[in-house]
Amino acid sequence: MTPTDWGGTTSASQLFIKLSPTAKVAGIEKQLNAILKKNNPPKPENRGSSSGFGLQPLSDLHFNSNYGNFDTGHIANKNTLNGLLIIAGFLLLLGCINFINLTTAQANQRAKEIGIRKTMGSSRAQLVFQFLSETFIVTLVAVVLSAALAPVVLKIFSDFITTGIKVDYLHQPDLVVFLLVLVLAVSLLSGFYPAMVLSGYKPVSVLKNQVTGSKSRKVWLRKSLSVAQFVIAQFFIMATVLVSKQIHYALHKDLGFKKDAIITFSSPYKNRTDARNRVFFNKLSAMPQVEMVSLGGAPPSSGSTHSTEVTYQDGKKEIKTDVQLKFGDANYMKLYKLRMLAGRTLLTTDSSTGVVINEKYSQILGFKTPAAALGATLNHFNGVKTLQVVGVVADFHEKSLHEAIKPLAIYKGNNSFMRGTFHIALKPETAGGGEWKTAIAGIQKTWKEIYPDDDFEYHFFDETIAKFYESEQHISTLLTWATGLSIFISCLGLLGLAIYTTNQRTKEIGVRKVLGASVAQVVRLLSSELIMLILLAFIIVTPIAWYALNQWMQGFADRTTISWWIFALSGTGMLLAAIFTSSFQTIKAAIANPVKSLRSE
Repeated sequence: MTPTDWGGTTSASQLFIKLSPTAKVAGIEKQLNAILKKNNPPKPENRGSSSGFGLQPLSDLHFNSNYGNFDTGHIANKNTLNGLLIIAGFLLLLGCINFINLTTAQANQRAKEIGIRKTMGSSRAQLVFQFLSETFIVTLVAVVLSAALAPVVLKIFSDFITTGIKVDYLHQPDLVVFLLVLVLAVSLLSGFYPAMVLSGYKPVSVLKNQVTGSKSRKVWLRKSLSVAQFVIAQFFIMATVLVSKQIHYALHKDLGFKKDAIITFSSPYKNRTDARNRVFFNKLSAMPQVEMVSLGGAPPSSGSTHSTEVTYQDGKKEIKTDVQLKFGDANYMKLYKLRMLAGRTLLTTDSSTGVVINEKYSQILGFKTPAAALGATLNHFNGVKTLQVVGVVADFHEKSLHEAIKPLAIYKGNNSFMRGTFHIALKPETAGGGEWKTAIAGIQKTWKEIYPDDDFEYHFFDETIAKFYESEQHISTLLTWATGLSIFISCLGLLGLAIYTTNQRTKEIGVRKVLGASVAQVVRLLSSELIMLILLAFIIVTPIAWYALNQWMQGFADRTTISWWIFALSGTGMLLAAIFTSSFQTIKAAIANPVKSLRSE
């Protein structure tokens, strides 16, 4: 950008302003726009459009993708962070439900203790306090262990946790307060209901072994909690599969250009000259491992942004469009194998006259076919008075699949900023060969000869593309962990429900076996109810998951489909896991000697 060029924008340009404590944002913005108006007064040809400056809070720089962050700067997604908090909340809820189910399922084992305590004069309030205290101790131990494991977990996930995030309880009192509040909340949430159930036993019934367990209302509450577990677990499975499917789609989709075996790097801006770039270009081209070299701006798809407003007069009306810009020499489109729909690629003589546009832009300009756009004149193009369309290239994704394809133009550029990035296509490696390693070593050696005081940093283009989806890949990894934990916790809850069910039906199982029921029949009888709960959870979660996942997919302009098999796979997987888990208890109950269960009759 030059001081006289006010028509373009680029994500590489950042201006920081420190305001005084008494300054008003509106007043500063007014002064900035006054400077803009002074240096770039309205022109007749710009009638109908306007531009202005606004201040972006520094706290917003890390989260707002609308402005960019120094081309390759990391931008966090608030929706992703909120989603992770929701996942953590669901896992905590699963743990509470699981504790309730397991505690109440084995309540009979403490029935006599409760009866004796009540006979000795303990009140219900004292028993409730005792059981809540036990839950508090268990929760406290769990939180202490988790706090100790937190630094280890942060190291495991260090690849996608921002540098600087660490656990320091001595200097983070708010975190300690949060953990204490968490202990109390979880203790009450998971311990109150079991405490009320256990403390409600009647001493006479308990001491006569006549504890009938929970009433029908309590049974259905326990079953409802189990269904809630299966709903959460199946939702995690569905989300994990779909996110993985979308990532695979994004990384393997034909983006409209070649991305393999290409290295990119930029010459140092302060030491950059056309003469040095030309020497570097010639030495790179002479390397035996190098297939082709191009000199220009950013690759076809990158984190950087450069755009300008372009005017086209079709004879009847004036069309003003914000156009994305790419800069490249005569080899640029050949190296990336961009597909020409009409006309030709750029030539050496096109530095100030020719431009190639994409199909999207030709359609916006009103041309019905790409060939019809050839020869069109574009005015006020990035400081250049006029450029002529010499070719139309097929649309390609200049950003991630989150963003729709925008009108785009490729031209050679007229300053060193637009001609400072080297694009190197390497020849295919032979089996067991190290040609690429040799090529990189040669490039680095040549760099040191020309730029001895600057560090050499290169990137493989396909790795740059993969970084577009780092957020999704991190979500996929965390969802995988969350899914595994939710299935494990749900299966523990299912085991608790199976224990409770078999304990309640012990005498029924004994009678059925005496009357001739086989082990398989008993197992089927005990498993049918559990299977119905899982099927009910599947029916509940499917529409919820479809809606939530469909909303998440709206963040991609180009996306995969939400296939039916994602839901079928989730339901089937949860069903098999549940059958496998409950089978241990149901088979144990089915093969038990009926004499033992009927001995008290």
